[in-house]
Amino acid sequence: MVSSISYAPFIAWELLAGLAVINLLLLGIAAWLGLRGWFLRGLVAALLLGALSNPSYKQEDRTPLSDIVFVVIDETASQTLPARTEQMQTAVPDIIAQLERQTDAPLDVVIVTVRDTPEGAAAQGTMLLSTLNDAAAQVAPNRIAGAIILSDGRIDDLQVPSDFPAPVHLLQTGQAQDWDRRMVMENAPAFGIVGESLEIKLRIEDSGAVPDGLGTAAVLISIDGGAAQEYQIPVGESVILTMPLQHAGINLLDVRTPAVSGEITDRNNRVILPINGVRDRLRVLLVSGEPYAGERTWRNLLRADASVDLVHFTILRPPQKQDGVPVSELSLIAFPTRELFMEKIDDFDLIIFDRYRRRGILPDLYLENTARYVRDGGAILVVTGPAFAEVESLARSPMRSVLPALPTGRVIEEGYLPRVTDVGRQHPVTAGLESVSGDWGRWLRQIELKPRSGNVIMEGAQGKPLLVLDRVEDGRIAVLASDQAWLWSRGFEGGGPQLELLRRLAHWLMKEPELEEEVLSATAVGKHIKVERRSLGDAVPSLTFTGPSGVQGAADLSAISAGKWGAEFDVEENGVYRITDGTIDTVVAVGPATPREFERPVGVGPELLALVADTGGGLFKLENATPDIRRTRVGRVAKGSNWLGLPRREAYTVEDIRLSPLAPGWLVLLLIAALSLVAWRFESR
Repeated sequence: MVSSISYAPFIAWELLAGLAVINLLLLGIAAWLGLRGWFLRGLVAALLLGALSNPSYKQEDRTPLSDIVFVVIDETASQTLPARTEQMQTAVPDIIAQLERQTDAPLDVVIVTVRDTPEGAAAQGTMLLSTLNDAAAQVAPNRIAGAIILSDGRIDDLQVPSDFPAPVHLLQTGQAQDWDRRMVMENAPAFGIVGESLEIKLRIEDSGAVPDGLGTAAVLISIDGGAAQEYQIPVGESVILTMPLQHAGINLLDVRTPAVSGEITDRNNRVILPINGVRDRLRVLLVSGEPYAGERTWRNLLRADASVDLVHFTILRPPQKQDGVPVSELSLIAFPTRELFMEKIDDFDLIIFDRYRRRGILPDLYLENTARYVRDGGAILVVTGPAFAEVESLARSPMRSVLPALPTGRVIEEGYLPRVTDVGRQHPVTAGLESVSGDWGRWLRQIELKPRSGNVIMEGAQGKPLLVLDRVEDGRIAVLASDQAWLWSRGFEGGGPQLELLRRLAHWLMKEPELEEEVLSATAVGKHIKVERRSLGDAVPSLTFTGPSGVQGAADLSAISAGKWGAEFDVEENGVYRITDGTIDTVVAVGPATPREFERPVGVGPELLALVADTGGGLFKLENATPDIRRTRVGRVAKGSNWLGLPRREAYTVEDIRLSPLAPGWLVLLLIAALSLVAWRFESR
């Protein structure tokens, strides 16, 4: 029970204070003038004002409430780093035991556990302060004695609470000799031009107890799991590195710095960048050997693509023909054969020989250079006509060495339906082509070929090869054994998928990634990896995958469709996974290459330091010892060299209130009347 005097004035406090001020002024004037009895009148006024304030004797029956302390335990991924788990396992039971021993001022202990945020959450990282705020909002602020945080000190909350009503103490895990190296990607493009150098800006940053002699660091950059290119850069300085972009589509750029002995983790030594490779302009050279109904088919196809720069020449007559036509009327421009086939041939992404026949326009030296162009990575499409089976054939030139099929000398003049072979149903150029268009129309002519390398993906009359594809060293070549594809574009007998076939064929020759026939690709959604393997073989080996920590796993591929196999599996770790079937490798990033928890594993974040300082809490290293816990008074110092304080809040609930007047009203009136009479008598003398 607690007793006190309470007031419930009959008039407003402001009015009561005004009356008191007026009385004091009048009494002061009376005393200054030396008037008799002024002190008696002062007593009457004080008694009257006291009566108007209506004082009461109050008695409260109170029930004390225990104070509340929050013990915030950080169980995020960064707590698994060396020594931190052991320190937490030792400190948490000790802290709980000390809190339970505070019998002189009992405490209610609330355990708050902070774990990794789920995949896809709006905020990623250690949401420690948000979790503490949510817990504190469930109790009355006047009961909170403080918070004890056991953490490595790195948090990712955007805002620090400024109204926590008690000290916040941080018990930091880790060791004094901890240091770390991390890679900071300052600038990297989302896309790049194929064949041009890609620039990225990065910095290698060391923090913590960094040992001496680490002035430079190695940086390894690889694309799609290929051979790495090494650079040496100074630590702590921003540098710009260049690397050529090799192919169109997604290029997975793996930038890493090797782990250094002693650093606390290498999980932040790597950055994975998906960069979309785009071609600036595709340069195509189309050489039509003679005018015919189908040459416009190729021209229209290539002109329809705004990214294609087309150079087209049609040979109208052989140079040795003498018919009296003036030279000025033979062509709009001269055919720059030397410039195209010797000086600038490597500038073209694709060369198409459409019904070309040897008429002395391109000497053997030029055609030999064309064969070299293929071996060095170029692409050639040969669309044959009857001349391919004759003495003017390209097969009788230096280009013979790169052709995947040679003519037998026979021209088949009969109608037939082009068909996709078994291999063609697996090859991306013709896979699913039969579903693009319903009934196919016939072609009426075909050059008989004898394959000697590559893959026959379409066949025609009498089951003879119609479309043959081959890789020649670094380049590619295709031979179409007919000049009748234009019949489909004209709708002959219903037409066919001419546009789709020729588009795929041209893009395969120009090495578009989505049309590669031997591909291992992987995508990740959350921690679920989906792998697709495309091959022309009848079977593929199983997969082996290696996680960021070196843990390996295996998965079997199952058939999806002709030429396609797939596998799906779940993984535990975030980071880069390398997947291989023994012949082809690929990499896929699960989550960020550097999880948020491992970006800055050393030191205390400024947000948490600010909260500890503003609330009067302390920072303690668990490496030294677990601090003692003491109860203190509100407003007193709440920390020491080896102890932390929790203020006694002395909160309570009121069970009952009793009010009694200090004096009855009649007695107050009697006293006022008596004092007034005495004052009158005293002044009348």
